[in-house]
Amino acid sequence: MNDWKMLTLVGADQPGIVGQVTNALYQAGWNLGEASMLRLGGNFTIMMMVTGEGAVEAVLQPVADTLGLHMHVDEIAGSLHQHVVPNMQVRVTGADRAGIVAQVTAVLAAQGFNILELESDVAGSSERPVYIMHIQGYGELPLESLEAALDSLGDIDVHVSPIETLIG
Repeated sequence: MNDWKMLTLVGADQPGIVGQVTNALYQAGWNLGEASMLRLGGNFTIMMMVTGEGAVEAVLQPVADTLGLHMHVDEIAGSLHQHVVPNMQVRVTGADRAGIVAQVTAVLAAQGFNILELESDVAGSSERPVYIMHIQGYGELPLESLEAALDSLGDIDVHVSPIETLIG
């Protein structure tokens, strides 16, 4: 059973989404792989790798309809335990303005940094919004090189730190 699908569900945040979705999958004999589930702007989103027999859409459509979730399914070639482990994290803060994500990620890409996870939020007030971004990824250059490259952006505060990859 290595035929994985990427399942995406999005809808208004409410109690019970994770429980009802995962229970329906479990009851139908589907297995979960890696997953990301989080609230974004009052909505809840689920992205997860699933594998099982039959059509996952048929299993989850009743739950999605009950909860008002939009569902999307893609067949993927992914598999478990074959991913890069992050070795650095980048924290960016600055006055919210258009282009921060594009500029930061372009600099990181030019340095050969592979972004594995990116989370962002807007804090402060509507008059003085502050953009906060946390990035985890893998790079072979020293973190000082990443910091120096990101310093060229000027109007944002950037901190690059190592992630301990030794477990146990």
